[in-house]
Amino acid sequence: MVPEAKIAKTDNGLVPEGEGWYVLNARGSSWLHTDELGVACTFEGDVRFAEFGINVSVLDPGQPACMYHGEEAQEDFLVLAGECLVLIEGEERPLRKWDFVHCPPWTEHVFVGAGSGPCVILAVGTRGGERGVLYPVSDLAQKHGAGVEKETSSPEEAYLAYERPRDGPYQDGFLPD
Repeated sequence: MVPEAKIAKTDNGLVPEGEGWYVLNARGSSWLHTDELGVACTFEGDVRFAEFGINVSVLDPGQPACMYHGEEAQEDFLVLAGECLVLIEGEERPLRKWDFVHCPPWTEHVFVGAGSGPCVILAVGTRGGERGVLYPVSDLAQKHGAGVEKETSSPEEAYLAYERPRDGPYQDGFLPD
């Protein structure tokens, strides 16, 4: 029988502790906050999910979710609310609620908030081993503030100009009713 993980209350919201199953509402969970790259809820605590990552990201119009990149693992995305752009393989595509994006390994991509309000995106990606990543130079991504100036495979180098995400609680308005 799989035990239930304990849910601990912290200043940053609720977080699971240890291995086991649990139920956690995104509004009660701890969130990662950045001024430049939106906010995200990963639903993880002191134990990282072994097989795949899952998060909910919220982007304001014009705000990129990360830097334009490709990685060796599959990723999939579902727009839950609002509008955004996906910059994918050098193309720009508008997305709206319920649009789904599948990225096989090494698909170059990034999401940028669009429209008149926040965009909410569910992201799921494979985990395992040493995940390779490449941040290529892309004029399109740079135009949206989501591109590196020099190609790199180092996340530290790609995000050098950005603050590290801060843990914090959910704030009213992140998620639509």
